[in-house]
Amino acid sequence: MKRRMTPNPKRRLRAVPAASEQQVLGELAEQVSYGGNPEHKRDPGDFGLDPPSQPRQGKTLCDEAQIFNRARAKGLLREGIRRGLISVQERNGWPQNVWAVAENGVPLEAMLENQQTGAYHGYPMLSDDPLREEVLHRWNLR
Repeated sequence: MKRRMTPNPKRRLRAVPAASEQQVLGELAEQVSYGGNPEHKRDPGDFGLDPPSQPRQGKTLCDEAQIFNRARAKGLLREGIRRGLISVQERNGWPQNVWAVAENGVPLEAMLENQQTGAYHGYPMLSDDPLREEVLHRWNLR
């Protein structure tokens, strides 16, 4: 499926989680996996992608966020879930989207790619994405 050149307007962040939700979010964070997508990589790092990298015009690249290894990508995915930066939309109990912010301040979005296993792939958010500022604000609440 081809990714839109504009952000999906149906995406919504859930409300800031209550303290009572933290345990559930922590458990969910421990169950996710990170698959990656060769279309969002110039440098394939240790992602083990097939093909190794295949950047496409119009795709944002993880290289811009300085994410070159799977462990770091998975760590950011888990931290986004722990902080409650997850979408209202769910598929089979998994949030459709998860958001995080890289160390260099680049806001990231992960999209569910396998609703049976909880596998995601991620990419930097578009600069004109209307959720971008909300993600940065919520990330910095902690």
